Amino acid sequence: MEQANTWGGIGLVQLYTGDGKGKTTAALGLALRAAGWGLKTYIAQFMKGQDYGELHSLPLLAPLITCEQFGSDRLIYQASASDCAQARKGLIAARGALTSGNYTIVILDEICVALHFHLVALEDVLQLIAVKPPAVELVLTGRKAPQELIDRADLVTEMREIKHPYQRGIAARVGIER
Repeated sequence: MEQANTWGGIGLVQLYTGDGKGKTTAALGLALRAAGWGLKTYIAQFMKGQDYGELHSLPLLAPLITCEQFGSDRLIYQASASDCAQARKGLIAARGALTSGNYTIVILDEICVALHFHLVALEDVLQLIAVKPPAVELVLTGRKAPQELIDRADLVTEMREIKHPYQRGIAARVGIER
């Protein structure tokens, strides 16, 4: 695979978790860095159907970055059958991207939260890690990462909130938090 040769071909599993801000941002930053070298990234956003800034900017980097959402436009407090179906669709798409040979990086954004809400099974995510080709970087994000994912990842970063503007009543700002 030509892409793998340009960057060394050693694909690891990265996990960005914790209650602090910046997990998705870190994953998107990796995609941006990879695009600068001509590497292709596939992003599956779980539990997201809302209008985020990256949905407007990432198409500008096509075909180097592809982003698909697998969620509703509302916050989930209790999973519905539709939420589970969307998440299953996302796992199928992510597996296809992971094994296609077309991408150097595959990002499962908010997969840990999807696990927490039982939209997907931990065994299915562990199976994705197991079938990951050696030259593909797999990035998992989201709060409440299960210990099994922490154990399987090569790199784990925990974002810890120390202070956040919402504590002062400042809502999510367009272009900054969403």
